[in-house]
Amino acid sequence: MSEIDNLIKAVAEAGGDKGILANSDIAHLAVNEHKILSANKVEGIEVEAKETLTGIEAKVIVLEGMKIKNPVHLCFGVLHKRGTQEIKMDVRLEKNASASFIAHCIFPNAENVRHIMDAVVEIGEGAEMRYSETHYHGMHGGVEVIPKAVVKVGKNGRYFTDFNLTTGRVGRLEIDYSVTADENAVTELTARVFGHANDDIHIKEKVVLAGRNSRSIIKTRVAIEDDAQAEVIGITEGCAEGARGHVDCMEIIKDKAVAKAIPIVYVTNPLAKVTHEAAIGSVDKKQMETLMAHGLSPEEAVDVIVKGILR
Repeated sequence: MSEIDNLIKAVAEAGGDKGILANSDIAHLAVNEHKILSANKVEGIEVEAKETLTGIEAKVIVLEGMKIKNPVHLCFGVLHKRGTQEIKMDVRLEKNASASFIAHCIFPNAENVRHIMDAVVEIGEGAEMRYSETHYHGMHGGVEVIPKAVVKVGKNGRYFTDFNLTTGRVGRLEIDYSVTADENAVTELTARVFGHANDDIHIKEKVVLAGRNSRSIIKTRVAIEDDAQAEVIGITEGCAEGARGHVDCMEIIKDKAVAKAIPIVYVTNPLAKVTHEAAIGSVDKKQMETLMAHGLSPEEAVDVIVKGILR
């Protein structure tokens, strides 16, 4: 079986659509380690991608006024047990453009794998970007994932991102996202992670509400069990008149797991408002009793509750 066939198979096992790469109407980039396996672009998008010794450098531009009908698909994988993958992404949406991106990061056999993502994103005036990223790391826990993004959302722009790592082991996760929002811009950052065994989770997300009437929400849902650890830092700065932001963090722990939540709100303009809430605790007893009354075992009830939190 070829590399591209193996990658497609792994994406399908992780819940992706294996037919995407064969559809000429859908833009995509598929990479295994530091090799580009497949690429396709559609009208309205410019894509430049090149291989490096350890990964990929890619530049994506959605042209002014273009509304990309189908989501752009990104498949990044390391299919071997060991390896390093460094992805450098430069993404720009020009004025009044819009596009959605669906990314699958696949490491099904990882025993000693490092995946480093370094992204710079610029969303132009009136543009909108939606980015959904799903990870699958296999069951060995030998993955280190370090995604970093610096994002600028222009006047009247909109930026929504959704990070999901709820299947398989996490390994070590080190998220570092920073967003600056201009006048009337909207930002929503969502992360869902389920850690097991000795998984080590660190999530840091920051939004600077720099423009008048800019708005944001940082929403994090983490569940950990066994000896896993998690630290979540959510930062929002209200720096302009009418700016509104909220930090919302919920963590569920089981067994000997240890969780920490650090919401930080910082306001420099008296007409801005930033709020936060953070909750850490075990599974709700009343919910457990209700589900068990409907015939579920204690283990099944916990599983249902945790999955509900991670939706």
